[in-house]
Amino acid sequence: MYNRTLISLFICLFLASWQPCGAQSVAFTKDHFGNDKDGLREALRALKEGDADYGADPPRYMQALSHFLAAQQFNPNNAVLNVKIGDCYLNSLSKTAALPYLQKAAQLDATADARTHYLLARALHLSAKWAEAIAEYQQAQPISSSTRNGDAGLVTSNDLRRRIQECRNGQQLMAHPTRVFIDNAGPELNSAESDYGPVVSADESTILITSRRMGSTGGKKDPEGNGFFEDIYQATWQGKAWSPATNLGAPVNTEAHNATVGLAPDGQRMLVYSSSNGGDLLEARLSGNAWARPKELSSRINTRSHETSASFSPDERLLYFVSNRREGSLGGSDIYKVELEGRTPPVNLGPTINTAYGEEGVFMAPDGKTMFFSSEGHNSMGGYDIFKSVFENGKWSTPENLGWPINTPDDDIFFVTSASGRHGYYSSDRPGGLGAKDIYRITFLGPEKQPLLSEEDLLLASRFAPMKQNMLAPAVTVATAQVTILKGTVTDDATHLPLEAAIDLIDNTSGLTIATFRSNATSGKYLVSLPSGTNYGIVARQDGYLFHSENFNLPAGAAYAEVVKDIPLKRLEVGTTIVLRNIFFDTGKATLRPESTAELKRLQKLLVETPDLKLEMAGHTDNVGEAARNQDLSKRRAQAVVTYLTQQGIAATRLTAAGYGESRPVAPNTTRTGRQLNRRTEFKVTAK
Repeated sequence: MYNRTLISLFICLFLASWQPCGAQSVAFTKDHFGNDKDGLREALRALKEGDADYGADPPRYMQALSHFLAAQQFNPNNAVLNVKIGDCYLNSLSKTAALPYLQKAAQLDATADARTHYLLARALHLSAKWAEAIAEYQQAQPISSSTRNGDAGLVTSNDLRRRIQECRNGQQLMAHPTRVFIDNAGPELNSAESDYGPVVSADESTILITSRRMGSTGGKKDPEGNGFFEDIYQATWQGKAWSPATNLGAPVNTEAHNATVGLAPDGQRMLVYSSSNGGDLLEARLSGNAWARPKELSSRINTRSHETSASFSPDERLLYFVSNRREGSLGGSDIYKVELEGRTPPVNLGPTINTAYGEEGVFMAPDGKTMFFSSEGHNSMGGYDIFKSVFENGKWSTPENLGWPINTPDDDIFFVTSASGRHGYYSSDRPGGLGAKDIYRITFLGPEKQPLLSEEDLLLASRFAPMKQNMLAPAVTVATAQVTILKGTVTDDATHLPLEAAIDLIDNTSGLTIATFRSNATSGKYLVSLPSGTNYGIVARQDGYLFHSENFNLPAGAAYAEVVKDIPLKRLEVGTTIVLRNIFFDTGKATLRPESTAELKRLQKLLVETPDLKLEMAGHTDNVGEAARNQDLSKRRAQAVVTYLTQQGIAATRLTAAGYGESRPVAPNTTRTGRQLNRRTEFKVTAK
């Protein structure tokens, strides 16, 4: 009996102390490393220095990591050290690097650190290992703030439930991936450091990015080891690739952090974040070929709180921006809307868009109704996911997650699109990149194609790179934005030199000026975004020149189009002829339609401002119908314009009416477009 009891006790003690070979945490003590006292001494010093950085407030993770990795090289089998290394990586730009260290810590001793299960769950989550992450979250316990102030500084039961739901969201979204290509933008835009925050002009001709690469204006390095201070770089599209990005330099970039925030559709107004102003939003304007010094936005926008992201509406009258201000907040950072030239306070976009968590990276598409933004709420798969919402019938639609592989378990922020909606740009930290974060170009492929017998075609994109499959053949229609991009160059008609001119965008139905833009002072180039569903009048004007008008009647639902229209402005000289493209009559009649009012008032204003000006109003038709009837109709239409002007107080002696019928075509009458050009009302200067 005595021997049996002694043997049983021995077995119990043995089992209690035994762990499988290779799965035991090894302490940094002489008992384990007595044969390498010098190595142990260096490792302990690295641990001490690492703990000093790790325990700082705020923690200095990158500095701590270098010390911890040195100690881990000496002793790779210490559970607590592997947890700390994993925690440092989770708080770096290379979060997925945490996984092997945390897996090893769990194998060595999952109880060595109270945070092990949670941190391992986070690393698995960020690696899109959904089921394994859920299992670890279910084993994790709430963590108090006194345990650690890093990624797992304070974890409540609600936090654990939320993380599990994010993993389930990820499982669902990953099971039905979005059909896209995601391509690295290449070394022209990306560097060995972090590159992010892309903003593009509506026609995708210009891109600006934020970079932490070498060669920054101030030359300062980030104390956290995240590269150099932020600077803004610009590149232009060269037909098949971007030109190498160049630093904008002063006055946009300073010795402080300077980051891209937003860009107007025409690429001539840029929103900038600067840390030198206490973290405010500024606006810079393109003056010729150079950006002017940024100016702070209104105090209605910039507050003592943090404003981090903003986007112009296509007409540049509204600003959508992100702020963590308390007043009117629904929790975390919210998205607000404000009139730039008004005096009313910003308006929170409400609970359809904003959640109890953070919103960030707002971008209003050139169609004026589609908004992209990032959120930690809604059905995010982890961190910030990119969502889309459309403003229709006076309200925002339920935000739609852009899905996998665009969104990942980590933060996906600052997504922008071209006006066509075919391409998107954002930054991401993906395997195979050129630096910590790179700029990526997304190509949306449209709906799934039906399987056919075919040898080659496009196919579903994998998470990190396009993946080709030999089964899908004919092209499918890809839904594009309902917007038209009108662009071109304003020049002097006689000298052909570029001109800076005001370009008014008018709603012909209401007669109201929607927006006013300016062509570039050096190049004369302009670009305006025209959302579908409006009859637009486009008027270019400059002192000393007669105005030039164009008409674009875009019905609701009109698909994306890009129109190049150069505008030669004519000086006010006798004999000069100007076509009035926003004068409208019913078919076969000479009654002015209400949509003509804005153009008629412009003509009236010209006559009032130039008292000696005399004009001949001329009507023209196509060759459809009898010539005599066309002649009569054209004369009556010209007279209708004269009658309107005289009723507005213009002396009849200054105006004459002439009808030329089909006798003076400006285009062949063999096409619908040609006939439309020939049906016109114009005026000729007869005296000034």
